[in-house]
Amino acid sequence: METLIRFDWAMKQLLRNKANFDILEGFLSAVFQEEVTVTSLLESEGNQQDETDKFNRVDLVVENAKRELILIEVQVQAEQDFFQRISYGVSTLLTEYLKRGQPYKDIKKVVSVSVTYFDLGLGDDYLYYGSTQFIGRHTGDTLRLTAQQYQMFGTREVRKLFPEHYLIRVKKFPDTVHEAVDEWIYMLKHSEVKPDFRSKHIQTASEKLRLMRLNDTQRKAYDRYMENVSYRQSLLWSSYEEGRQEGIEQGKLETARTMLHAHVPIDTIIAYTGVSREEVETLQRDVL
Repeated sequence: METLIRFDWAMKQLLRNKANFDILEGFLSAVFQEEVTVTSLLESEGNQQDETDKFNRVDLVVENAKRELILIEVQVQAEQDFFQRISYGVSTLLTEYLKRGQPYKDIKKVVSVSVTYFDLGLGDDYLYYGSTQFIGRHTGDTLRLTAQQYQMFGTREVRKLFPEHYLIRVKKFPDTVHEAVDEWIYMLKHSEVKPDFRSKHIQTASEKLRLMRLNDTQRKAYDRYMENVSYRQSLLWSSYEEGRQEGIEQGKLETARTMLHAHVPIDTIIAYTGVSREEVETLQRDVL
């Protein structure tokens, strides 16, 4: 199988072209489990390219045939406040596309699709869905819309009026394909599409995202992008290792200090902790 362009770079450079909307449509249709037609690409304050973050995340906002706004974002490196950033991105879209003086009923529906290449939160699944529902404290029933509201909004479900969220945790994908969306997540994880994949437009993605299709300028830009991604990942790993080693050394010193308080012989402390004699003697002076 031929290696494909990484999806995050494709979102930056190729999928903004209307000729490639079919790839987005195939991906989103598999995620939502319904047909999606992308009608336009939109610009938002939330998806402007930031020079300091251009190798870490990619945002794309599209509008579908139902006039819903779909925010697609890919996050490469870990962010502890990523959930808050999802909330910010959705909130920005809600306010940007409601003109001053418009009634609230005209607020556009926003759907957020977040693809993360790090372990976000604690959980066993690789695809999560989130929505807003109102549950009765005493009765446990789910609040629904009235007949009049149904005529206005075309749904009985309150959650359909609020933003919906899909979260894909790529690293958690077990490489076992059971449904259409799994084929796309396999592609996200491995930059490959197997010949027997049958999800809508995924073979089109395999053809259009081939590395060999890039011209010289695009290939150089892609290579630079991948080098920077690797460099930033290496820095992150190095920082983690340095912090881990510092933690180990600090733990040894704390153990040695505790043993000194218990009047354990210095030679025993050295043998047990691996701390040097000089460091133990320094700790001993502090203890005394």
